[in-house]
Amino acid sequence: MLKSLTRLAPAIALAALCITLPAKADVASEKAELLRHANQTVNHLRHDPAFATAKTMLQGAEAVYIVPKLVKGGFIFGAEGGDGVLLHRTGKGWSTPRFYGMGSASFGLQAGLEQAELVFIINSRRALAGIEKGEVKLGAGAGLTVVTLSGGAEGATTAHGGDIVVWTSATGAYGGLTFNGSVIKQDKEMNEVPATGPGAQALRKNLASIW
Repeated sequence: MLKSLTRLAPAIALAALCITLPAKADVASEKAELLRHANQTVNHLRHDPAFATAKTMLQGAEAVYIVPKLVKGGFIFGAEGGDGVLLHRTGKGWSTPRFYGMGSASFGLQAGLEQAELVFIINSRRALAGIEKGEVKLGAGAGLTVVTLSGGAEGATTAHGGDIVVWTSATGAYGGLTFNGSVIKQDKEMNEVPATGPGAQALRKNLASIW
């Protein structure tokens, strides 16, 4: 029996390799697609009048977390969420992108609205540290102030010291947008290999042109 297993070992190893490689290729493909969509979201943010009102105030942001597609059922069944990309400031510009998922029982998406784009502009180190630890809940319970970007966001953020300011392409389509209890959690599989390819470089360059 042992001899038979020994003769089969190379075949077993090859079969395992064939199973593993597509999985890794799928992860690489998902990362490339997410980076491409995140770059598109940044382009949409650049041309939104609501962002222009707070751009100067946000020059000192610690980090940004971009969720290109917040969808119903995107995190767990019956909930809302999506995959996102986190980048923080370094002495040489923006960091290598890392990948985090976000979910909530409900963000207030109205009936008929299937998805939205979000950009979290992270203004405090404690907010960034909370996310980087691997898992964090937003809202009063976590001690983090979250402000939704709108015409009055500049005054609200200045007055209350918002840790995070959120821009969304679907601001007008939300029924009471709230992030209390929302979870941001690291995607360990996606972060096994650093994202340093063309998609990552394009996103870093795009952000550098804004901040």
